[in-house]
Amino acid sequence: MGTRQGTGMTSIPTFQTLAEAFSYCRDMDASLAERLDAFNNATRYLSPGYQEAVDRLVARLKSAETGQSAPQPGEIMPEFILPDEKGRLVSLKSLLTKGPVAVVFHRGHWCPYCRINTRALAEAQEEISREGGQIVAIMPDREEFATSFKAEGDVRYPVLTDMDNGYALTLNLAIWVGDEMQLILAAGNRQLPTYQGNDSWVIPVPAAFVVRRDGRIESRFIDPDFRRRMAVEDLLMAVRNAGRHQ
Repeated sequence: MGTRQGTGMTSIPTFQTLAEAFSYCRDMDASLAERLDAFNNATRYLSPGYQEAVDRLVARLKSAETGQSAPQPGEIMPEFILPDEKGRLVSLKSLLTKGPVAVVFHRGHWCPYCRINTRALAEAQEEISREGGQIVAIMPDREEFATSFKAEGDVRYPVLTDMDNGYALTLNLAIWVGDEMQLILAAGNRQLPTYQGNDSWVIPVPAAFVVRRDGRIESRFIDPDFRRRMAVEDLLMAVRNAGRHQ
């Protein structure tokens, strides 16, 4: 295994497989953005053509201003009541009685970018808790897959199933992956119909909303490019600011 330059001056290995690249990038002692960038770089030579297909998907979504009509800071976050990985119903209202909540949307347990994001959030769980905040993850995968996602990520917060992307649809965050990406995912044995229990090939745009105890949104991060996520430092700052409105 050789090395190559990653983000900044960091030297990262040249990987032989995507699984090897994922494990290394997920567990890097680096910021979330650096981990994601390192995985991006690895996929460019391990999966030729994939990043270019993603670029085309992102261009389509951005041209449609995907995610821009989702709830804005200062607005009330719509209520949800969704089952967690054990089938227990969890509501936003009940979570807000304990403090500010970071509501984080993931594409699914199969998405390596979501899994890298989850590991970074798991590492920050205690600090977020000290700020009086909580995290709740939402994705369209059925409970059995939410369970494995939670176990792998070593998270101690709820992972909720948004069946048929119903809640994501109310927030204008649900998208069709498109013909090209559907073929790529299926060829890579990413069987979204099995994971979600439907044939729609619809997933949420990854997003994060930090919600104050009064239900208003303190901050949000939405990017149609799923390779980018809200910085953990920004999420922590938003939780801290949200706590001042209690």
